[in-house]
Amino acid sequence: MSDYKEYLGLGIAGNFALHLAQAGELEEFKDVITADEAAPKGIFPFYLPCKKSSQSERPREMLFTYPLSSETLQLPNENLNVQAEPEVALICELTYIKEKLVHIAPQAFGAYNDASIRVAGAQKISDKKNWGANTKGIATELLPLDIFEDGGMMDNYSICSFLRRDDALYAYGENVELTGYSYFYEKLTDWILNQINTQEDFGPLEDIKSYIKECNNPTKLIISIGATRYTDYGEKTFLQSGDEVLIAVYNHNRYSLENIEALLQNKQYEEPALSILAQKVL
Repeated sequence: MSDYKEYLGLGIAGNFALHLAQAGELEEFKDVITADEAAPKGIFPFYLPCKKSSQSERPREMLFTYPLSSETLQLPNENLNVQAEPEVALICELTYIKEKLVHIAPQAFGAYNDASIRVAGAQKISDKKNWGANTKGIATELLPLDIFEDGGMMDNYSICSFLRRDDALYAYGENVELTGYSYFYEKLTDWILNQINTQEDFGPLEDIKSYIKECNNPTKLIISIGATRYTDYGEKTFLQSGDEVLIAVYNHNRYSLENIEALLQNKQYEEPALSILAQKVL
């Protein structure tokens, strides 16, 4: 896979209807006020491409550990429940003027697993997002973007996910079109830009702009744009050693869901117009 160690790693919470309720995280955001009911709840860090300064209490040390893998997902040493979170990741270029972020330009997209620990009472969302190396997933093959707006190629893409357990495939996340995200295209990038520049350390959220400053204004970003809804099976099923998490972002004009399931069943992961993440759970 590509090396994203110089990329700022961020995620978006609450950008797909009903996911937070399924994940048991609505209570954590009860005091977070958003611009409208459909708006995402906030941004969290999962990786900071620098070393922690001795002065800062936050962020916690683990966020400086590179967590991305295209092949394996390492469960925590403790007896903690972990769920896969099927998402789309955007690879972006960042532009600053006088150290203020002024522009976000998406360059590519693909399948992503925002694997998360399910534990009540975490101080920050990020506390559940990075517990060491190989705890996040990104597909080896990402898809170069034409434009990130209506009429572009992403209009024609969907995401689905499965869990392979004991050689059987189980639908883990719903099969949905990418345009089903609550905030998408320019509305999403405008929101990300504003949220990074204004989000404060409050409740489960953190001051992202201070982290960016601590890392000397990185110009490259991986941002996962929100987990999709689980199937009944996915909502109730935690990961265990020996599982394989399969997330596919695919052109739904070229492939049917049945086509994708057959490809995954046969471990055919390198096909045109597809971005597939296949992670073995350890």
